[in-house]
Amino acid sequence: MNSLKLLDKAVEQLASLPGVGRKTALKFALNLLKRDEKEVKAFAESILELKRNIRECSVCHNMADGDICEICSDPKRDKTTICVVESIKDVLSIEATSQYNGLYHVLGGVISPMDGIGPTDLHIASLVQRVEGDSRIREIIFALSATPEGDTTGYYIFKRLSHREDLTISTIAKGISIGNNLEYTDELTLGRSIVNRVKFNLNT
Repeated sequence: MNSLKLLDKAVEQLASLPGVGRKTALKFALNLLKRDEKEVKAFAESILELKRNIRECSVCHNMADGDICEICSDPKRDKTTICVVESIKDVLSIEATSQYNGLYHVLGGVISPMDGIGPTDLHIASLVQRVEGDSRIREIIFALSATPEGDTTGYYIFKRLSHREDLTISTIAKGISIGNNLEYTDELTLGRSIVNRVKFNLNT
């Protein structure tokens, strides 16, 4: 009975992950039981190391193992362009296309009054501060989900930054279906949407 309690405890923790049901969690737990102890230990330690050492980049709010992430600190990246995204998953999706070489800014979500999320709940103020404090920045690209919330967020940021006449504000091309999130878009479509971006306006 004690072994079943231990198994159930492990299943409960695995099932707490998004998209993992109890059947899948049980499959994972039984698989771990079959593995060598060193392998399971390495697996557990990698999760702990991730939790202990990964932090938020002080510049763009992406993942970082120090104060500044690898993208922001990379001298080969284009410092004149910032791609604005909702989440870290979107950064990973765009990087996988190999079609963009600029910087990022992770908002941490989108404006959604229905969910109680306003501009002050997102990393919008720090984006405005970055743009106003760095004269090298020449373009802001909105890579936000093609949803009413994504559009509202783009409009809000556009109004906050439109006073800079030397700044181009663009949005990814509409190769992405209306209502779709970036994380569910294939790499080819997303890559083309970045390359074929268009100037942002209130009717985009």
